[in-house]
Amino acid sequence: MRIGKALRLKRIFAADGKSFIVAMDHGAIIGPQGNLAHPKEIVERVVAGKPDAILTTKGMLKHAHAALDPDVAVILRISGGFTMLGDPSDFQDRVISSVEQAIKYGADGVAITVKYGHPNEGEFIERASFVADSCSDWGIPLMIEVWPAGPNVKKPYELEAVRLGARAAAEIGADIIKTYYTGSKDGFAQVTDGCPIPVVILGGEKKGSTRDLFSMIEDSLAAGGAGVAMGRNVWGYEKPELMVQGIRGLIHEGWSVDKALDFLNQRGER
Repeated sequence: MRIGKALRLKRIFAADGKSFIVAMDHGAIIGPQGNLAHPKEIVERVVAGKPDAILTTKGMLKHAHAALDPDVAVILRISGGFTMLGDPSDFQDRVISSVEQAIKYGADGVAITVKYGHPNEGEFIERASFVADSCSDWGIPLMIEVWPAGPNVKKPYELEAVRLGARAAAEIGADIIKTYYTGSKDGFAQVTDGCPIPVVILGGEKKGSTRDLFSMIEDSLAAGGAGVAMGRNVWGYEKPELMVQGIRGLIHEGWSVDKALDFLNQRGER
């Protein structure tokens, strides 16, 4: 591994080998929803809670870079190319920027999505593989968001689909996997056991209770997960800085679900 990549991974992952990444790359797809309407303000509030990294876009970074903390790493999404106004059947991430451009923006890593099982799976994998080559050349970590989808996938969190996708992404050169929690500790342990690189879980659409969210995080960590890369469940809260601290406690401080909930409740977050 190149020295640059090793150093950047140390910025994304704490000394315990885990990472709390707040995803704020949604605006390019869903527009100015909720707290994302004001880039600098939401970045300030999220960073105040001390996550390990944020996952964001060029636009967010342009407008909010002054709010960043030097101790919080930046992962820049370089894929996209669709919005909620488009045809849902054609929601295909395309590589719309470059590793070189991400470096110019000061990024510590880049992120792309691969839809395993999609009718155009081969094109996704081909593009991702070339991005991985570029990341290797430049010494910058690559996060691949493993998103199972297609005629052979009933649900994106199916165990075998997530397990296969995570390993397939590692095989083409990913350094970090972002993917779905499969619903049980035993199942997710099969994903992490079969993948030689860190696996962090995404949050998806905000649903269920905060207890449900915290329990999912706790179970994923117990199953060998390396942390989370969540967005709407964090910036979608009225007090995102407190949610960051609560999740950070679960990941890095060994907090129980009850302790994390008590932390939020004592500060008026329900």
